[in-house]
Amino acid sequence: MSKVFFTVNKILIIFFILFDICAPAVAAEDAKRPEEKPIIITSQMLTADNKNNIVTFEGSVVAKSEDLTIYSDKMEVFYNNSLKQITKIYAHGNVKAIKNDHAIFSNEATYSGQEEKIVFTGNPKAVDGGNVITGTEIVYFLKENRTVVKGSRVILKKQTGIKNALPSN
Repeated sequence: MSKVFFTVNKILIIFFILFDICAPAVAAEDAKRPEEKPIIITSQMLTADNKNNIVTFEGSVVAKSEDLTIYSDKMEVFYNNSLKQITKIYAHGNVKAIKNDHAIFSNEATYSGQEEKIVFTGNPKAVDGGNVITGTEIVYFLKENRTVVKGSRVILKKQTGIKNALPSN
């Protein structure tokens, strides 16, 4: 009975953390923001380390929000229990992030809750249709919908727009 209660308690804590995490610091800001949508994470195994405030998902991990889906072999979610916020998410192993028709692939990705950005490392590659951008690091700023690529190499396969923009000689 005690083991069942402990397991249910863990599940409730994780549910609370994952779905109520983005509480704003100021109530006025909350009124301005649209309602937060839940993040749904599925995996083959979940381990909760309540002492260190870490939840680890392993095996075919899929994290879905309203418009972004991240896949990986393993994902560690670090949280601040007193603030009810996710502070960091570290995904590694076959990381793939998909938003609309755009995708970023890498070996590792780290989400910073405070900065609201995802840093992709380990052979990161961004794909948009036939166009590919690679680099040493790809940083995606969620709020701004902006991407910065360090050490970039760009392969443009859709060149019709560029050809039409150039003056003819």
